[in-house]
Amino acid sequence: MRRKFIFTDKKESKKGMFSAALGAMSFVSLILTVYFTWQNQGTAYVRYGVVALLCLIFSIAGLVSGIMVRTEEDKFYLFAWIGIVLNALTLAGIGFIVYAGVYGL
Repeated sequence: MRRKFIFTDKKESKKGMFSAALGAMSFVSLILTVYFTWQNQGTAYVRYGVVALLCLIFSIAGLVSGIMVRTEEDKFYLFAWIGIVLNALTLAGIGFIVYAGVYGL
């Protein structure tokens, strides 16, 4: 059995890790906000709106950071992809909540 070794100078980008961390934080915050609103029979307090606004800001920052990492060369892109997906899911969730609030379900 032959072993295959790959020697490379690639490193994981700190911006990619930042994007994944922001994505995870935003996604979990959005899920908790929806859960707590559901627990209160649909009554959303102002603090839940503030958390949703912070989720929106962090998701946009994480998405931009993840896309910026994808343009760099000689980097591993795992955390960048994770960040892009989580931030896109969070933005889609916020968009769905706003759509449901405006047009109703």
